[in-house]
Amino acid sequence: MNTFLASPKALAGYTAHTYNRAQRAFQCCPFYLNLFRAMAQASVPLPTIAGAGGVEQGFCGQALTENRVERELMWLIQVGLLRREVDGQGITDSFRLTPLAKQILAQYPGEQRQFPSPSLLDRLQNRLARWLAPLATLLVRG
Repeated sequence: MNTFLASPKALAGYTAHTYNRAQRAFQCCPFYLNLFRAMAQASVPLPTIAGAGGVEQGFCGQALTENRVERELMWLIQVGLLRREVDGQGITDSFRLTPLAKQILAQYPGEQRQFPSPSLLDRLQNRLARWLAPLATLLVRG
């Protein structure tokens, strides 16, 4: 069962499908709210999130490799929650929140550490969407 339904006020220019998919992606990712709160203030470099540093800063519960962090962040970009921060030389290893992510993040009080646990159905829907996203891209191009 879908654990969240977007209210008209919460949508603020987004379809219910887009909003709920983004909410689900947040809940299914391995990162804690502290990471996204930090991204709301300034861009966060990928190496800061990976490894023991990510755990020490409260960004995640266990050390993640840079490869895993990048895969997870790329999915959040595809869903519309993050964007890459580009410096003057075109180097991109930092990330920031999009307006959609800021709307969703505003629903969680400052003392809350993690997103609510997603249901099994939410996890399956998120996994299926991640798995099908490359296929959908190929079909659109073809």
